[in-house]
Amino acid sequence: MKAIGYTQSLPINNVASLMDIELPQPVASGRDLLVKVSAIAVNPVDYKVRQNAVPTEGEYKVLGWDAVGEVVAVGSDVSKFALGDLVYYAGDITRSGSNAEYQLVDERIVGNKPKSLSDAEAAALPLTAITAWEMLFEHLTIKQQAPTSSDKSNEVLLVVGAAGGVGSILVQLAKAVTGATIIATASRESSKDWVKKLGADYVVDHSKPLQAQIDELIANEGIGQVTHVASLNSTGSYFDTYIDLLVPFGKIAIIDDPTMPLDIMKIKPKSLSFHIEFMFARSMFNAADIQEQSHLLNRVAELIDLGYIQTTIGKNMGTINAENLRAAHQVLESGKSIGKLVLKGF
Repeated sequence: MKAIGYTQSLPINNVASLMDIELPQPVASGRDLLVKVSAIAVNPVDYKVRQNAVPTEGEYKVLGWDAVGEVVAVGSDVSKFALGDLVYYAGDITRSGSNAEYQLVDERIVGNKPKSLSDAEAAALPLTAITAWEMLFEHLTIKQQAPTSSDKSNEVLLVVGAAGGVGSILVQLAKAVTGATIIATASRESSKDWVKKLGADYVVDHSKPLQAQIDELIANEGIGQVTHVASLNSTGSYFDTYIDLLVPFGKIAIIDDPTMPLDIMKIKPKSLSFHIEFMFARSMFNAADIQEQSHLLNRVAELIDLGYIQTTIGKNMGTINAENLRAAHQVLESGKSIGKLVLKGF
């Protein structure tokens, strides 16, 4: 089968950083589905692994943690999917990835593809949707409500880095199934327009001090203090600001890897809580509730098909090959992408 892989960690401008290769087609067993991959998306985890994980000598490492495809074979213990099912998923970071024509994936972390989306549109969603859902409802424990409800709660959610892949779905989920007031951060006009379109109630500029901007919103718009923070990038730069902004017993959840040490005891006076979201935790450790990822992907698909949220696709980078994947990695490494980068077809 066709695949894209690498044998050594190299800068993305080196043609050997990602190469077109041929690998044996895998065989499904146990609870695995064999999926014929039709579309993929690229995430920051892809380039982070490429930069830091050196493959076993003599082997290729295949990246990719977003995929849409058709189930073409099933293991003997599979009970929830059948041949011909169209699925979407983010996979397991400890296994071979979706940058290949065929991929094995545990059925318990797979969802039914949204019927109203194309394969490329659906590929933009799994990893970020899982991350956003777990962040909002398992770590921050923001109250859910029916998407038909227009009730507002007293919760005020600050989303830092809202225009990226996770932010683009997190803002939509918060708008669709919570009553929280959403304050999103963005600096470029294109990013501000994007997050407003997705449902942010207010947008502040993260290139300027946040405290004064949010104090102004509280004074002029009548909103309450920040109760929850979803920190999607630059946590180290904003950590002290979060502590100042949050109400007592407020919550912070992060997904990035701060390069500077965080003095976590600073959160004690306000009795704040601090959470780290890593969507691969359930699959890596075969958690007792691993099936929750399948459930939430199906819930997201339902919300999409009912029209409450939309795909977060930013740009289609073309067919799935090494050249186009290198280009996608370069865009992500620049930190200037809006929405998700997808590729379709081999």
